[in-house]
Amino acid sequence: MAKTLEMENTTVNTISNGTQIKGDIIAQGDFRLDGRLDGNIQLNGKLVVGENGTIKGNVVCQNANIIGRVDGNISVKEVLTLHATAVVKGDILINKLAIEPGASFSGTCRMLDELQKENEEAGE
Repeated sequence: MAKTLEMENTTVNTISNGTQIKGDIIAQGDFRLDGRLDGNIQLNGKLVVGENGTIKGNVVCQNANIIGRVDGNISVKEVLTLHATAVVKGDILINKLAIEPGASFSGTCRMLDELQKENEEAGE
C-alpha cells in the first residue's frame, strides 16, 4: 500500500517596507509584515511584524513575533513574543507570552487556560 505524504506549505507571504494595505487579510500560511496594514489579519500560521511593520487592527493567529507596532487586540493560540522594540496598544489573549525588556505593552492580558476555566465554571 502506498503512503501519502502531505507537503507543508513553506511559503511566507510578505508585505515589504513602504507598502501600505487598507483592508482585512486572511491567509493559511505564515505572514511577515514590514509595511503598514490598516485592517485586521487572521492567519492559520505565524505572524511576524518587522521593526518597520505597523498594524492598526486586530490580529488572530497561531504564533506571533512582534518587533514593530500593533494598535489593536491580539489573539494567539500558541506563543506571542514581544521583542524589545515592540509597541502594542490593545488587549491580548494568549496561551504563552514572552516579553523582552524594552517592549511596550498597554492593555490587558488574558491567558487561554484562564478563559477556558471561567467558561467551564459558567457552564458554557
